Amino acid sequence: MKRIVAKRTLVKFWEKHPDSKAYLQTWYETVKTANWSNPNEIRNFYATISILKGSRVVFNIKGNDYRLVAKIEYEKSWVFIRFIGTHDEYDKIDANTI
Repeated sequence: MKRIVAKRTLVKFWEKHPDSKAYLQTWYETVKTANWSNPNEIRNFYATISILKGSRVVFNIKGNDYRLVAKIEYEKSWVFIRFIGTHDEYDKIDANTI
């Protein structure tokens, strides 16, 4: 089981963007029960992820309407939500350092 840090970030986001709620809840439940040990195992669940440096993974949410950047500590089974936003908001950040 994974520990997901900052679930409140997801809740605040879906309160602002209700159309994302079901997608983010599904993402949360999938990640919480996953036993990924490397980025390639994540790709087996989510074919459209982008793997970045610094153990960061970009997930496309709701058909790429939204993007979620997570930093994953595979050995400790921790997932840190670093960013969630619209595609336009994502384009304004550096996902490698956020």
